[in-house]
Amino acid sequence: MIEAEHIPPGVKASILAEALPYIRRFSGSTIVIKYGGNAMTEPHLKEGFAKDVVLLKLVGINPVIVHGGGPQINDMLNKVGKEGTFVQGMRVTDGETMDIVEMVLGGHVNKDIVSLLNQNGGKAVGITGRDSHFIKAKKLFINTPERNGVDIGQVGVVESIDCSLIKGMVERGYIPVVAPIGVGRQGEAFNINADLVAGKLAEELNAEKLVMMTNITGVMDKEGNLLTNLTPRRIDDLVADGTLYGGMLPKISSAIEAATNGVKAVHIIDGRVLNALLLEIFTDKGIGSMILGKEPD
Repeated sequence: MIEAEHIPPGVKASILAEALPYIRRFSGSTIVIKYGGNAMTEPHLKEGFAKDVVLLKLVGINPVIVHGGGPQINDMLNKVGKEGTFVQGMRVTDGETMDIVEMVLGGHVNKDIVSLLNQNGGKAVGITGRDSHFIKAKKLFINTPERNGVDIGQVGVVESIDCSLIKGMVERGYIPVVAPIGVGRQGEAFNINADLVAGKLAEELNAEKLVMMTNITGVMDKEGNLLTNLTPRRIDDLVADGTLYGGMLPKISSAIEAATNGVKAVHIIDGRVLNALLLEIFTDKGIGSMILGKEPD
C-alpha cells in the first residue's frame, strides 16, 4: 500500500480533480451504507471505513449506516454454549437468542462503530429500530421444500419505517448508525436482515445511493469478470442461468427493490479494499457493481 506522503503532488492533484465533480453532484444528498464483512472486523479496514464516512459528511454528503454482525453474534452464542441454527440462511431466533442478538447488535457492535466514527472526527449516534419504534416489523415465515410457513422465531421483515428520527439527526449534523432490530405490534423485538433494512431505509429516505459493503469484488459472471451497470432484466438472466445463487440472492433482491423504488443507484462493493467507499463514489471507474432500477435510455 502506498502511503499518502509518497504520492507525487501531480497525482494527488489529479485525484482531487477527478473527485470534485462527484462532490458537487452528491453534496446535500443521502447515501445509505450497509456495513458488513471484513470491513467490520479488520482493524485497518475499520479505521479506513470510519475516515471515509467522516470525509463524506465533511464534503456535504449525508451518510446513514446500517450494520450487520453475524460473526459477533456467533461468538457470543458460543460463549454461552448455544449453537446457532439456520433455515435457508436465516438465523432461528428464540427468546434467548434474540436477547443476545439485541445485546450484540444494539450494544457492542453499534457502540464500537459509533465510537470509531467519533474518534475520527465524526458526530455519530447509534440507534436500533426500537428507538422511537421507527422500524415496525412483523414475523417472517420461511417456505422450505418440506413445508410452507415455517416459524423461525423472532425474525422479522420490515412493515414500515418512520424516517423522521433519522432525518432529524441528519439535519443536526449527526451520522446515524442503525442496528437492524425492529419492533412488533406488542413491543417485541425482531431480528431483521441488515441488507433488507438498508434497502428499505434507502427507499424511504429517497437516497441518492445505497452502497452494500461485502466480502466479494461485486457481481461476477461465470468467467469471474466483474459486471457493472446491471439492470433488473440482466439480473433476472443471471439468476435464471445459475450465475447468481445462494447468499447473493437476498442481497440482490434488496438491491433491485431499492433501485426500482426511488434509489438512483445501488452499489455492491468489496469492503476488503481500503477506502472502497471513496473509490466507488468519487472516481470515474469505481470498484464494484452498480445496479440501476431501469434499462438505460
